[in-house]
Amino acid sequence: MKNIAIVAGGDSSEYEVSLRSAEGIYGFIDKNRYNPYIVILRNGKWSVNMPDGAALSIDRNDFSFQSGGEKIKFDYVYITIHGHPGENGCLQGYFDMLNMPYSSCGVLAGALTFNKFINNQFLKSLGYRVAASIRLTKSQTPDTNHIIKKLGLPVFVKPNDSGSSFGVSKVKDASQLMPAIEKAFTEGREVIIESFIKGTEVSCGCYKVKNKQVVLPVTEVVPDNEFFDYDAKYNGRVREITPAHISKELTEKVQRQTLEIYDIIDAHGIIRIDYIIPDDNQPVLLEINTTPGMTATSFIPQQISAAGLDIKEVITEIIEDR
Repeated sequence: MKNIAIVAGGDSSEYEVSLRSAEGIYGFIDKNRYNPYIVILRNGKWSVNMPDGAALSIDRNDFSFQSGGEKIKFDYVYITIHGHPGENGCLQGYFDMLNMPYSSCGVLAGALTFNKFINNQFLKSLGYRVAASIRLTKSQTPDTNHIIKKLGLPVFVKPNDSGSSFGVSKVKDASQLMPAIEKAFTEGREVIIESFIKGTEVSCGCYKVKNKQVVLPVTEVVPDNEFFDYDAKYNGRVREITPAHISKELTEKVQRQTLEIYDIIDAHGIIRIDYIIPDDNQPVLLEINTTPGMTATSFIPQQISAAGLDIKEVITEIIEDR
């Protein structure tokens, strides 16, 4: 049987979320076909979680480990690190050099989609709608008057080169802007400030394998909080409606656009794209998730279930595609 490394952890604040996704994948994977191991990466150190509780070191030269005097090599890597280095192309480059197949998109797509501002400007150039935005780096002194003049209020302030669970603020008043920028900088080296768009937030997953493409039902996101923050995502402060309460025509539009973008960025494995739908029913892209959450309550498992698919078979399709 193939040895599968479910790589989790990482160096961002989403470390614990990543571990929960790894547990989800470990539970979903077909253990009659595969030997799965959860492999933790943290601050450059690798370890394999063994069933007896032991944590064994990884040989980074060939991504193997020793157990009971036997050298165990992996046949495939399922990457479920949310944030650096698993979502931005860094880890993919390492596995490319080892000629090790893995579940997610490659270096270029990872680097592109992880940088929200650059990704959205690229897709905007191809005709896709995105929110008006400003990018800040740590070397810049923010001009709050200019930001408000260009984007208005409210605005969303987020880390530009990190996930969207931590360091995110909805700013309604000018006095809140600088504190929100400082908060976002604690999670990343860049910050993106986006104009607020009133509408229905939805999310759509898809994957493509060999000659088959699967677009999943759309999920409508109705947070109890001001927006879909960490508390809403992981502490149940949200209603997630799958399929979304939107028209068939609008559902098909979101699904079609998701499949188009999948090809444009040369994605691989399962991705999820988040949108906001304003009153004109023209979806506005928020961001692309190339390593979406895979806990039992995450969007993708919900959508797979709503589609009448077996998540064990879906994971097998992803693994066997490389």
